[in-house]
Amino acid sequence: MDKLWAPWRIGYILSDKKEDGCVFCNAFNSKNDEEKLVLFRSKHSFIIMNLYPYNAGHLMVVPNRHISNPIELTEEEQLDMFKLTNKCIEILKKVMNPDGFNLGMNLGRSAGAGIDDHIHIHIVPRWNGDTNFMPILSDTKVISESLKETYKKLKGVL
Repeated sequence: MDKLWAPWRIGYILSDKKEDGCVFCNAFNSKNDEEKLVLFRSKHSFIIMNLYPYNAGHLMVVPNRHISNPIELTEEEQLDMFKLTNKCIEILKKVMNPDGFNLGMNLGRSAGAGIDDHIHIHIVPRWNGDTNFMPILSDTKVISESLKETYKKLKGVL
């Protein structure tokens, strides 16, 4: 069996000193970007490094406003967040030369969000031969509903 090692995550798992308030709001309001790992600020969002990364170069794009659902984003915030996401990809390609990227948002605890009250986009650089979550851990993909049922639900709304 192959092993997935992420020893830097143990600090997060075992930490009983969770930051008071919202981690992202605290970073946004901080005057010390280096301490908070903030790399770039724009009018509507900012780029921050993940303190407990899944891979080297794991970045996040966070809206300046404290919101928990992407539906709440204004058009300006949406555009700004995706411009910064593209900026992250460009910079990571140049600096770290990854073979690919994982991009995503985990909305809610059940979806894997460690911070579920302030949305953010994950940008994780990937290299050929590195690991990939569930398929690597158990050679399994979890699909909890048939494609036909999902299609019916979506078609009924569209």
